[in-house]
Parts: sequence; structure tokens; C-alpha cells
Amino acid sequence: MLSPGIGHPEGLALYACDPAHTRGRRLYESLAPTRTDFQRDRDRIVHSTAFRRLVYKTQVFLNHEGDLFRTRLTHSLEVAQLGRSIARSLRLNEDLVEAIALAHDLGHTPFGHAGQDALHECMADYGGFEHNLQSLRVVDLLEERYPLFDGLNLTFETREGILKHCSRTNARLLESAEHAYADGQGGVGQRFLAGRQASLEAQLCNLADEIAYNAHDIDDGIRSGLITLEQLQAVPLFNHYCELAKAAHAHLRQSGQARRLMYESIRLMLSEQVFDVIAATGQAIARSGAQSLADVRQCEPLVVFSTQMQQRSAQLKSFLFAHLYRHPQVVQTMAQAKQVVRVLFATYCTAPHEMQAGFALRSQSVQPATWDAGPALQRSVADYIAGMTDRFASREHHRLTGERLLPAGL
Repeated sequence: MLSPGIGHPEGLALYACDPAHTRGRRLYESLAPTRTDFQRDRDRIVHSTAFRRLVYKTQVFLNHEGDLFRTRLTHSLEVAQLGRSIARSLRLNEDLVEAIALAHDLGHTPFGHAGQDALHECMADYGGFEHNLQSLRVVDLLEERYPLFDGLNLTFETREGILKHCSRTNARLLESAEHAYADGQGGVGQRFLAGRQASLEAQLCNLADEIAYNAHDIDDGIRSGLITLEQLQAVPLFNHYCELAKAAHAHLRQSGQARRLMYESIRLMLSEQVFDVIAATGQAIARSGAQSLADVRQCEPLVVFSTQMQQRSAQLKSFLFAHLYRHPQVVQTMAQAKQVVRVLFATYCTAPHEMQAGFALRSQSVQPATWDAGPALQRSVADYIAGMTDRFASREHHRLTGERLLPAGL
């Protein structure tokens, strides 16, 4: 049993996820003596191999381009920090929010969205590739740490939060394999088929993800020199907080203070977005009349920005897409990264023995062992490539082809 005070649900809202009433794990495990099930999930994620790999996976800029640019790991930590802060004010389960946030990008490919797009193209005839679904594959199947099961055997609630998006086709595949839940509510794919919502903790992680990457991509974009503070001042959301920062600290108007001005503007923007989510979500919950998690699942999304903040956030995203993510320098590097992924995929499909032994063996399976979409060979190759860091993928490409499309620093 839990020690007095540890994991006590007192203070949680009625519609929050209570670890004492989790829908459980696919394979039953007895309770830990000092941790709730959600705390246990978080700890398993932090100790996983896939989590450590995130430190060498691209957010926007490849690892060799600068030591201080965000990676998937630092991004995940920032999402967790923002998520916990908001959850505390909304009386949601902080441990569950943290677990989902830390795991949400475990299935991301090397080279960021460029790697994902290339792998999806390669898998177009074999069920496609989507990094949210791949994150679930990591925690359900690909991690090999425990003697009695594949994956991490996480709770339903954490797994549900990891799977932000899912096609109906993949949801049906998931449901056909979800035999462990005997309560008649279905597995993690069911809500996509039934049109229901995820928990508020899962919804919160989705929005915290957006808040985090908008803010840190501004920082990284300016640090890289691809966008400027002057350009960003044409974006209403950022300019508002930039002007507030200068009004409160006149010396930030001086030359040589641009970095401090940027940091203070981002800090103010982040704080206001957090406050906005707390206020708008509280109002949405009150309007909905939700009194339980079951009520939440029947409502429209409840963790939201206000209308004005949503519009301004969308404008910022549009700016970053046009001026940073589609900057010619980024596009050129990502085109080379895509080529690395395509070559790796074609090579491993022709010569699966070039993969690590476990993936090579799985690729020979006649039938998929789980809810795999597509033939075992191509899905195993996709699993192998998706698990690579930027530097390992670059080195493998060089080993297999003798060519070096990306800098030797990778």
C-alpha cells in the first residue's frame, strides 16, 4: 500500500485522472509500494532507451549546427514543465501530465519532421508512418527492458495521452489487438472510432506542446540568425510582449540588449499563454457541466486557449512556418536528411541483415506479431530507422554507401 501522503488524490478535481482508478495495464502488475501507477509510468519512460535517444534527435536544427539548439529531449522537458504548471492550477494529475509529455515524442524519427515525411513516403504502400503512433509502438512493443513483456507496459491513461492523432484505419487495427481491457470501454483507439475525447491531462499535453515549440523555436530561430527580432515584431502576439518588456525595462531598448529583450518577451508570452489556458479551460469546463472523467470524454475539447489567444498563436505559427521552417537553409539541410532516410530504407529492405539482429529477425516474420500495419519487412525497417538518432542515421548512411550527405559532425 502507499505510504501516508504519497500519491494522495486529495485536491484533484472530480474530472481529473485518479491513479487509484486507472484502467490499468495490459499485463497486470501489483502496485508499487511508494509510487502511484502514473509515477511509475513516468519513471519507466525516463529510464527507457528511447528517451535517452531524444537528446540526439532534431527539433528544428540538426545537432551539429549548435550546442544550444533544442533537441527532442529538451523540448519534451519544456512541455512537461509547462504541463505540470498548468495542471497544478487546474487540479489535474501532474504525474500523468508529466508522463505523457516526456513520452509524446519517443517515436519521432531522426532529422525531425523531414525524417518523418521521408519515412511516411517510403511506407506509403505499407501502412504509412506517423510519429504519434510510433511513440505508442515504442512503449508497447519496441522497448526491451523487462523479462515478462515487450515495451513498458504503461497504464491506459498514459498510452491514451501519447496517441494524440490516429486514423480510423489504424484505430481499428489497435482495437483488434486490445484484448486486455475487460471493462467494455475499448482500448486506446476506441475514442477515434466513437468520436470521444481523451482525458484533460492528455488534452493539456497537446496544448503545452504547441506553447513550448512556438516559444523555443523563436529562441532557436533568432540564435541561428535565420529570423530576426525585428521580423518578429511584425507578429502581433510577440510584439505585444516585446513592447511590454521595453516599457517595464527601458534599458532593453539599448543596443546590445537584444538577447535580454528576446528572453523577457518570450517569458512574458509564455506566462500569459499559461494564464490564458488556465482561465479559458476553467470557463470551458464550467460551461460543459463536466463532473467526471466520463463526462469529459463526451464533451468537445475543454483544454483550450481563449479565442483571441488562439488567433494570435496561429499567426505566430504561420510566421515560423514561412520564415523559419521553410527558410532555404533549413529546407536544403532537410532535403539532404530526407535522402539519407530514403537510402537507408531502400538498403535495409534489400539487405535486412544490415540492421541490428533483433530488427533483422523481426523482418523475417511471416505475419505481423501485433497491430503492425503492412508487411513485417517494411514495418521492421521503419521501426529501426525511426529509432535512430541523427548521428547514427548519418553514420549508417556513410557506412552503407560511402557517401556523406550531412556534415561529419553527425
